[in-house]
Amino acid sequence: MRFPIVVLIVVIMYCSMLIVPAWSQSSSAEVQQGTYSGAGMGAASAVATILYFPFKAAFAIGGGIVGGLAYVFSGFSEPTAKSIWVPSILGDYAIFPDHLSGDRPIRFLGVAAENEGPTVTPAPIN
Repeated sequence: MRFPIVVLIVVIMYCSMLIVPAWSQSSSAEVQQGTYSGAGMGAASAVATILYFPFKAAFAIGGGIVGGLAYVFSGFSEPTAKSIWVPSILGDYAIFPDHLSGDRPIRFLGVAAENEGPTVTPAPIN
């Protein structure tokens, strides 16, 4: 009897954490705010996030575990672990109206910041 109540509470908390930040985001298409199409895009992005988030979260958790194992089994090599952690943990966890309109790409896999990691300078050509 307690399990359905716990599941209901978890689902309500999950939805409240996703929908409120989505409303606070500013859209690149300021024209759509306050219109029916803007509300439709907001609702569509909320539904898309509800469908997308569990897959991204499972992928990130799996990548965190596999990266941790790679860190241990590679002799505590941080670059080896980061090569798994960065693509799996970073990336988009929510779908916004900008994603749906094509103004911003959806990044399932994360991309490392440009200032991280060793920089390789090409050798001069004579």
